[in-house]
Amino acid sequence: MGAETLSDNVRLYCADCLDVIPTLGPVDHVIGDPPYEQHMHDAKQRRSRKLRADGAAELEAIDFSSVEAIRAPVTAALVERCSGWLIAFCTPEGVAPWRDAIEAAGARYKRACIWVKPDSAPQFNGQGPAMGAECFVTAWCGKGFSSWNEGGGRNVFTHLTNQADRHGEHPTEKPISLMCEIVEKFTNPGDMVLDPFMGSGSTGVAAVRLGRRFIGIERDRRYFDIAAERISDALARPDMFVPLPAAPKQIQLFEGASK
Repeated sequence: MGAETLSDNVRLYCADCLDVIPTLGPVDHVIGDPPYEQHMHDAKQRRSRKLRADGAAELEAIDFSSVEAIRAPVTAALVERCSGWLIAFCTPEGVAPWRDAIEAAGARYKRACIWVKPDSAPQFNGQGPAMGAECFVTAWCGKGFSSWNEGGGRNVFTHLTNQADRHGEHPTEKPISLMCEIVEKFTNPGDMVLDPFMGSGSTGVAAVRLGRRFIGIERDRRYFDIAAERISDALARPDMFVPLPAAPKQIQLFEGASK
């Protein structure tokens, strides 16, 4: 197990999360992007024929195993140590299995949220609708009522996939703007955020920029090194301006209602 301390508030582990999580103390929140379900891995494996007809770079294969075998033990370990929100990205088909694992571990499943991707790739073979959105499940691991910073806000998050700050090395990299919105809405400054599937570090960058403490775990050394570099860069520029979503506006539901 390799560990790297980037600051007093940021610690990264290059190891399997099932080995690291039992060694950690309590954390406030878990925000992670676990491997996809097996059907998505199968669909994204490299084929002998080209998939794109527009001349652009071929889609990269996913080079890690699916979540199926580890979902239950990872969820149980995370719920035991988390006192706030547990958030995990998944395919639409993965929402129900994640809900079942979360409830079996003793946490309160709340709702699936949708990340809308306006610039997602079309279905190049034309044989069906393209995937224009992705899901993430939310659960409350703490005592008492759950709370977040968005009041009556909705569960839809809209962000471009291919943004100027995209690193591009990891096949399922999440936009920093998306992770900033999630961190801002579900956590508070000073909270400890754990990402057990750190990948190339987008959650860590968002946490650092927004003044949260962070623990990241990634077993692939190549992605770990990328994450460490990106998070170190964020730590070196604490005054970087990060645009956040506009505050929600109160709408008038009934004629004559007070404003």
